[in-house]
Amino acid sequence: MNRWVVILAGGVGSRFWPLSTPSRPKQLLPLATDEPLLADALTRLVPLVPPERTLILTNASLVEAIRRLAPNIPRENLIAEPRPAGTAAALAWAANEIAQRGSRDDIMISVHADWAVGDPEGFRAALLRAADTAGKHHALVTVGVVPARNDPGFGYIQPGDDVGDGVRRVARFVEKPSRERAEGMVKEGYLWNSGIFVWRAGDFLDELVAHTPEVAPHLASHAGDLVAFFAALKTSISVDVGVLERSTRVLVLAGDFGWDDIGTWAALRRVRTHDASGNVSRGVVHALDARNNVVHAETGTVVLYGVSDLVVVTHEGLTLVTTVDRADNLKTLVESLPPAIAAPV
Repeated sequence: MNRWVVILAGGVGSRFWPLSTPSRPKQLLPLATDEPLLADALTRLVPLVPPERTLILTNASLVEAIRRLAPNIPRENLIAEPRPAGTAAALAWAANEIAQRGSRDDIMISVHADWAVGDPEGFRAALLRAADTAGKHHALVTVGVVPARNDPGFGYIQPGDDVGDGVRRVARFVEKPSRERAEGMVKEGYLWNSGIFVWRAGDFLDELVAHTPEVAPHLASHAGDLVAFFAALKTSISVDVGVLERSTRVLVLAGDFGWDDIGTWAALRRVRTHDASGNVSRGVVHALDARNNVVHAETGTVVLYGVSDLVVVTHEGLTLVTTVDRADNLKTLVESLPPAIAAPV
């Protein structure tokens, strides 16, 4: 069985305004390291899968930018979704491509482009273990991350019956809970729903036919026409809701490799190197008596004095200042701004 990697790299990431724009979304920004998030993702996966078996699913407007960032990925492997239609549709198309270019027995590893991973070797080992499990059990396998904190911003997985070798059936998926419920679930042994999925292409397509009428008939009718397939979809549905929550063939194994989702400016405090006062910065920054701030200075110089828990971002003459707590709700701010400010160059 050949292994394939599918990287989901669509969307804009409005919570990284003013840096993230439709033409320069967060996956193309150097946030977790000094390289763009997508470049980090590709580097982590190189030892597992060659470029010719790496598919990147993205927005049509980003194809040229991704070609420049990843010139070794064949052009036909950059799949441009005509419109957002949910991860069930995206992964259905990818699985069908893999089955046609390779075989239904080929292993498909699905990851996202906007993650930080502190232990790449541990990450790859978990993916290989998941691939072996998917092949052995003909199952849909997810890697649930061992929680590092009680985080209400993530979904959770409740492990069920043990099927051997530390692999469990999935008892249920839980969408983003309250902070109090998250604390209880962590104590009960729930795992974070990382969005890492591994399966044989054919097994996934079979489960799609069995459980996802929102997608499967349209794939059968338009398997060779990406535009027609997406045009036929009436509902946007995630793979979690459309397939995994409906299937009885879902297994989970636990992974602990420093995984984090780069969802807000505040997340950078968890994944980038701090100074002695807990500040995380990029660019020219001077801080005195300042603690636990996040600064991303693409232009100019930022000076902090006697402040804590702020987010400061400079970009092309525009400066954003907010608190770490409010940084996860920038969509409300952006929607209130005049277009000239909301969409900087």
